Amino acid sequence: MERRAYLKLIGTMGLMSPINKLLPISCQNEQTKSDIYLFSKHLQWLDYQEMSKVAKEIGFDGLDLTVRRKGHVLPENVERDLPKAVAAMQKAGLKTEMMTTTITTVEDPLTEKILKTASSLGIKTYRMGWLKYKSDQPIIEQIEAFKPQLKELEQMNEHYNIRGDYQNHSGTSLGAAVWDIWMLIKDLNPKWIGCQFDIRHAMVEGLKSWEVGLKLLQPHIQSIDLKDFIYVEKEGEWTVKNTAIGEGAVNFEKFFQLLNTLDLKKPYSVHAEYDLGGAEHGAKSLKISSEEVIAALKQDLTRLRNFMQE
Repeated sequence: MERRAYLKLIGTMGLMSPINKLLPISCQNEQTKSDIYLFSKHLQWLDYQEMSKVAKEIGFDGLDLTVRRKGHVLPENVERDLPKAVAAMQKAGLKTEMMTTTITTVEDPLTEKILKTASSLGIKTYRMGWLKYKSDQPIIEQIEAFKPQLKELEQMNEHYNIRGDYQNHSGTSLGAAVWDIWMLIKDLNPKWIGCQFDIRHAMVEGLKSWEVGLKLLQPHIQSIDLKDFIYVEKEGEWTVKNTAIGEGAVNFEKFFQLLNTLDLKKPYSVHAEYDLGGAEHGAKSLKISSEEVIAALKQDLTRLRNFMQE
């Protein structure tokens, strides 16, 4: 090809293709990478050192640590045990910025102790507990009644430089409908009170409308849960069954495309709540081999990274 024709072709390619498309895949991933944490509930059959070692060997960036009743760290022992857990995770080379709690109010005497300790150790965000609706009261009135409670929590979060994220969850608690989370937190500072968007639960309650909920909550979403499910008929009734990533109803390709479109690059927490010999429920002992659990978690992570790359 003549030099003039070659330069003309290259110039045309440059106009047609964003420069990111011309970069190697590894460079593209570095530009758009979100950290992938493993929900530590699935490793509660291991101590702090072993859970950290396993999560790192599988390939996760960090652990979303359970700091709650029956969790890796019990709330009443947080000052003693959370530093030990964080130290073990950091020694293994894991990030330690996420934890899961049941915190919903500053009135709980353990709330301030948990937040103060976590913040001092560099933990930046925690998943909150769920607020329950009462069946005999109007929904809107209950949402309004919860707002002062969240305002107080926002102020404590700001004081300790840590953020609480409210997770949407299928069922009948506040957050299953998704729009009620927006009503609850729309006037709060997302730096201190945000949303943890769970695609599985959003799709269970809105197989098509989950996109609307995602866009509604976009300014408040600070972390994202990843898991999968299918609908099954059991004894004449339709219900939900959890599955491994990529084996259920969640369209991860479309989900990640929409996250890119909305520029939502937030940390992910991977949940494996399908049959894992008890690990899915946070069991202290397993009914299957540890190798099977590790292989399943590794498969979930591999599939997720493939979806992201695509």
